[in-house]
Amino acid sequence: MPALGTLNAGDAEVLSVSCAAAGNCAAGGFYTDGSFHTEAFVAVERSGRWGRAAEVPGSAALNAGGFAQVSAVSCASAGNCAAGGFYRDGSRDLQAFAATERNGRWGRAAGVPGLRALNAGGNAAITSVSCPAAGSCAAGGFYRNGSGLRQAFVVSERGGRWGRAATVLGLRALSPGGFARVSTVSCGSAGNCAAGGLYSEPAGVQAFVASERNGRWAKAIQVPGSGALNTGADAVLSSVSCASAGNCAGRRVLQGRLRRRQSHRGVRGRRAERPVGQGGRSPRLRRPQRGRAASVNSVSCPPAGSCAAGGQYKDGSSNIQGFVVSQS
Repeated sequence: MPALGTLNAGDAEVLSVSCAAAGNCAAGGFYTDGSFHTEAFVAVERSGRWGRAAEVPGSAALNAGGFAQVSAVSCASAGNCAAGGFYRDGSRDLQAFAATERNGRWGRAAGVPGLRALNAGGNAAITSVSCPAAGSCAAGGFYRNGSGLRQAFVVSERGGRWGRAATVLGLRALSPGGFARVSTVSCGSAGNCAAGGLYSEPAGVQAFVASERNGRWAKAIQVPGSGALNTGADAVLSSVSCASAGNCAGRRVLQGRLRRRQSHRGVRGRRAERPVGQGGRSPRLRRPQRGRAASVNSVSCPPAGSCAAGGQYKDGSSNIQGFVVSQS
């Protein structure tokens, strides 16, 4: 990546990429500077050529504790993107930040409005960002409250301005005294999004989904049907993709009591089920999955009802193999 080698005196990694159109993308991640501090960077591709990687503007001033990264990037159109992640402040607390690109220029990174007050325990981050239109985005992640419990939050950008972070509605009822986090966010259009992740309850860890309609977030619910499937009491909704308002697909991982991993696809409003491919249930995944370890890692749906997913499974020789599956 152009200029990243000059910035990086140690380890560097790209953690997220988003492409608004062919040849017009953005990437973000981290690098290690000469003082062995981890810094957040972004890089932009224009008309098929990658520009120079650069520290996120304003992030160095925030990152007094020397530990920052871009965790998620989303581009609505060429030159109009958003990035989110975390930094360590002077008190060595982890705080979440967001930065927005407008017409090819990145603005300064800033702490998520309202999140510092929630993050009394000093451990917050943005884990996912989705921008369906320039200046209109949604993001989610986690923070630690004053009792030391990790909680899930969402925050929306409207007209180029980020609103105040808010705890995901309904999770306190689902998870009294437990922990939660947002793992994935996707928006079909401005103000119409879905967020998913996990929460804990006395019986174990469950997957949740929450929907935004016309700018208002509804209460989170357990992924329909997931409780019956989640016999190992260890589930998470880790990827969701929305083709349009109200039309989304999600990916959920279950871990059984014997650490057996199964992948499932859930759709808001419908019961979670096994991966669906052309003609119904995926015909190839269950046969080669003799190693009893499989998961879907990412889902994407350009038009409603047409999705693709990819992931991995362990074969009979305990080798990790990749697979893809399509819905049409």
